[in-house]
Amino acid sequence: MAKSIRIRATVTDGDNAEVRFLLRHPMESGFRKDKAGKKINAHYIQELKVEHKQRVLLDGKLGTSIAANPLFHLKFKGAAAGETIKISWKDSKGETRSDVATIS
Repeated sequence: MAKSIRIRATVTDGDNAEVRFLLRHPMESGFRKDKAGKKINAHYIQELKVEHKQRVLLDGKLGTSIAANPLFHLKFKGAAAGETIKISWKDSKGETRSDVATIS
């Protein structure tokens, strides 16, 4: 599965912004077994960060209970069309991903 971040960010009213983002990640808990009965190793996003103009909007810790390909939604003030929003994560295997989107 390709690990990526799909981001949609829009100014909704004045300087209010709405951000929706989909984290494409398998999010394996480490509790499931494959068809042969062998345990599937844990592989999930542990750290999630959302930034706007070098300001951290969200700095979260995720765990094994989050579903695969989670969808998040947040709203914040102080945005303008044309600015950027950066979303990044780090998973339990040390892999990282960071993507930037322009607010429309």
